[in-house]
Amino acid sequence: MAVNNNNSSRESFGSRLGFILVSAGCAVGLGNVWRFPFITGKYGGAAFVLMYLFFLVAFALPILIMEYAVGRGSQKSIAKSFDVLEPEGSKWHVFKWIGLAGNYLLMMFYTTVAGWMLNYVYKFASGTFTNLDAEAVGGVFGGMLANPGEMLFWMLVVVVIGMLSTYLGLQNGVERLTKIMMSALFVVLIALCIRSVTLEGAGDGLSFYLKPDFGKLFANGPMGFVEAATAAMGQAFFTLSLGIGAMAVFGSYIDKSHGLTGEALRVGVLDTIVALMAGLIIFPACFAFGIQPDSGPGLVFITLPNVFEQMLGGRLWGSLFFVFMSFAALSTVVAVFENIMSFTMDQWGTTRTKAVLVNGLLITVLSLPCLFGFNVLSDLVIPGIGDIQSVEDFLISDNILPLGSLVFLLFCVGKNGWGVDKFLAEVDSGDGPKFPRWALGYARYVLPVLILLVVVIQYVPIVQAWMGIA
Repeated sequence: MAVNNNNSSRESFGSRLGFILVSAGCAVGLGNVWRFPFITGKYGGAAFVLMYLFFLVAFALPILIMEYAVGRGSQKSIAKSFDVLEPEGSKWHVFKWIGLAGNYLLMMFYTTVAGWMLNYVYKFASGTFTNLDAEAVGGVFGGMLANPGEMLFWMLVVVVIGMLSTYLGLQNGVERLTKIMMSALFVVLIALCIRSVTLEGAGDGLSFYLKPDFGKLFANGPMGFVEAATAAMGQAFFTLSLGIGAMAVFGSYIDKSHGLTGEALRVGVLDTIVALMAGLIIFPACFAFGIQPDSGPGLVFITLPNVFEQMLGGRLWGSLFFVFMSFAALSTVVAVFENIMSFTMDQWGTTRTKAVLVNGLLITVLSLPCLFGFNVLSDLVIPGIGDIQSVEDFLISDNILPLGSLVFLLFCVGKNGWGVDKFLAEVDSGDGPKFPRWALGYARYVLPVLILLVVVIQYVPIVQAWMGIA
């Protein structure tokens, strides 16, 4: 891929495939392989999947296109993108500090959870779960959470991987490592899918996952349907890591040979394939061994290890599953690290080496509250939200991501931002499908309401908890 014409000093991807895989790597993360399966199980399977896919197209893809446009139009990270594009005298650039805070918040708990994934690769490969009963398997996870030293070691491994990949630069570090991880992720994913769907008794799981029963969406009445629809909107939105400039920075690294609508569609499709295939691993395996598919967040670390231990060759399949999970988590870590480093270099003109060292140390320190929140600080709980990790997740996922996306949306198609004509010219520059003009009215008047709706609804159970309402 050519170096950008209007800023020859800026790094660029070595290939179009590199851009697509790095962008997809940022999108593919714990939201796909951890959150998506357990909320799909909670809300009844295939009918929820269809609703999620609808909202992915109607809700998330337009914002992804806009983030790419802001990045490519400015040739900057979020540190300077609004400064370059905003009308003179406006204050859109103030949002960059909230966006930077969002990147840090994401890494403050993502590094710890990614460390869990790596730790479980080691535990499965070393035979920790061999011959353990269900209670003992749960005890392994509880023991890890109670041991800050163990979690600190694996968190530091994740931080070092993020630092090394970004230190080596965009092409030699981020792009090369992500290509390897994403390629390996798909190989392992396919192998696990084949193994899971060929298990005896897997048919019931496939039926649950692939055969829609819309009655399940209304099992708890109209409010149950609203809850499911909101969860589907939220999942479609959060899965692409939108609203904090994590995608905009990759737009700043690409040239104008391809239109951004097509690029966003390709990344969205890859992200969705991973989420759907994760379900093809989990649900057939759960039904084959009589495990409830709505086991909640513990599905990955407690329920599935029990499933793998009942399989022939379970030690191998369990190890491969957590290799897959680790690659999914680490691809996001590397991408967000790159966004933070790019912000630092654009905003303060520092070298990449200094940006990596300063931010690596800062992210390590900022990750400690989450890590200690499961043990020495476990008494710190916010009613209606939860422990430190839950609070950090709530701040980024339920607040900064959606409201940040609203900023990108209004900046691109609102009356006082970049300007619709300039946005469309940037999006449509290059080969591929053009941004549909009929969607502009939807983006201006409907999508902002949907985003605000998701934010407001997330607060309902919290306020109920604070007011003591059951």
